[in-house]
Amino acid sequence: MIGSILPDFVVGVDLLTDPPDPVLFPEEERAISRADERRRREFSTARVCAHDALRRLGMRPGPVVPGVRGEPQWPPGVVGSITHCAGYRGAVLGTSAKVTTIGIDAEPDEPLVPGVLEAVSLPEERDSLHRLAARHPRTAWDRVLFSAKESVYKAWFPLARRWIDFEDIMVNIDPRHGEFSAWLRVTGPRVHGRRITAFSGRWTAEAGLILTAIVVPAPGRAAQPRVPAAPRPFAVR
Repeated sequence: MIGSILPDFVVGVDLLTDPPDPVLFPEEERAISRADERRRREFSTARVCAHDALRRLGMRPGPVVPGVRGEPQWPPGVVGSITHCAGYRGAVLGTSAKVTTIGIDAEPDEPLVPGVLEAVSLPEERDSLHRLAARHPRTAWDRVLFSAKESVYKAWFPLARRWIDFEDIMVNIDPRHGEFSAWLRVTGPRVHGRRITAFSGRWTAEAGLILTAIVVPAPGRAAQPRVPAAPRPFAVR
């Protein structure tokens, strides 16, 4: 499913069901030795996706264990992101020669629990969501916003190595083209001699799921899609 919102220089693998006997590396088994059954299924199937994605990159699969913030630790030369929610597990990988960072997220296509939207959004974003819901009522736009910010964090952390709050990200969603733009309201890291101030990504809603993805190309590759230089007024198209 996630392949529809990815550029062609990365590899995406996803599964909608958990395999009955997933094979993990000993290091991965140790990482979930105390996990409950739900967490074990999420972790294991996401690793099955990651191992397959490594093969498709032409690399030998190896253990993908969590880091200090839970982020996946990839082999040298690999850039990637993992996500899972009820009914979905996925991994997207690329080589560091082609990709600077990746962030993906999956969510159920249903409204957020009451109170969550106010905790993760800005007033301007909530106004935009109301207008989106009035014109396009079939999509849970608050989930799209939440998912986009999750993808931003996953793309941000490997570059900045520090936390970023939901209110430090301002997102504008394009409902016609399946794209979103996200501007940082804090100072971003400097990467390849340039300050990161914004991210762009794509989203899709299908089969009861919302998927978002950010893929920042390495220098010399065209961005997909282009990120505006500065925030523009929120618009509903």
